[in-house]
Amino acid sequence: MDASPLSRRALLNLLGATPLAAATHAPAAHQTTPPGAASLTDAGGLRVGHFTDRRRPTGCTVILFDQPARAGADYNGSAPAESLGVTLQPTSPLDRIHAIVLTGGGPMALGATAGVVRFLEEQGVGYDWGVPNVRVPIVVGAAIDDLAIGDGRIRVGADEAYRACQSATTTTVFEGSVGAGAGATVGKLFVSRGMAGMKGGVGCASARLGQTVIAALVVVNAAGDIIDWRRGMIVAGARTSDGRGFARTADVLRRDLESRTAANAPLAEGPLRATTLAVIATNVAFTKTELTKPAMMANTGAARAIHPYHTQSDGDQMLAVSTGLRPANVSLTAFGAIAAEVVADAVVRAVMAATSVAGWTAVRDL
Repeated sequence: MDASPLSRRALLNLLGATPLAAATHAPAAHQTTPPGAASLTDAGGLRVGHFTDRRRPTGCTVILFDQPARAGADYNGSAPAESLGVTLQPTSPLDRIHAIVLTGGGPMALGATAGVVRFLEEQGVGYDWGVPNVRVPIVVGAAIDDLAIGDGRIRVGADEAYRACQSATTTTVFEGSVGAGAGATVGKLFVSRGMAGMKGGVGCASARLGQTVIAALVVVNAAGDIIDWRRGMIVAGARTSDGRGFARTADVLRRDLESRTAANAPLAEGPLRATTLAVIATNVAFTKTELTKPAMMANTGAARAIHPYHTQSDGDQMLAVSTGLRPANVSLTAFGAIAAEVVADAVVRAVMAATSVAGWTAVRDL
């Protein structure tokens, strides 16, 4: 739950000020992204673009950096679909990346990173490999499984990711059922029992603390329920069989453990079936190794807003990037604590901004 007023104030003092209002409230039902909403681009030094294929739906989201960005990661999911994530480990000699691609389509869509590589290479962006006229862009990819939404043979590829790069801007990121979140869903452990899940999507939040900015973009495609952690209530997730309310996933799982008969009922917990992808960005010039810690701490924020989190079927991934626009004179503990709150807010925004597709109702349509 939220920190007490005193402990929260102490953490914020370590970061230099009191935050501006992070995006903690749901947008109006007719808006995908409300004017002035908090956004990943608030961190500065980066651009975000979406490609959305409405035929299925599915899509991808790209994050491009003005200058190579330091990055760290926390891979705690059971089956993450990713590419070049190994470069984010502290032991890798590559300490900066040039772009991130988040995509629907599962592991088969990770080839979309080739479109971003092509776009960056055309711009002359990448490492000097010592080969004449060649630059090597480092593009980290991460995918969710949305193949069960519509025709799973429709997937984004290199051309679609290239178009997302062309659309990337520094303006407020569009949220909801767009880009990598177009086919995202939540609360889906019991679909085989007649308990429908709901629509997920893309959400953002940010906090400006003096000169420090902490921003997040999350693609919510979770097996568990989504909790408005500030109010302690479920806002999206598994529905009861009659569709009149929330099944409360944790309660159903508890009954499964108590009842031998229920325990034999199927769960949709196969690998790769659900994944939450999150990127936290800051202007603080942390090192690659330092960024690994706030990535770990920010994952606790996702756990506040998703329950259960890190399930057998989740390939959750948390990436942390620094655009390095201000000196690193900030406590990692304080930074990580607030990053967790920002991520939790972004998770809630993702489902509140989502729109319904066949078989998957959005919060706004309940």
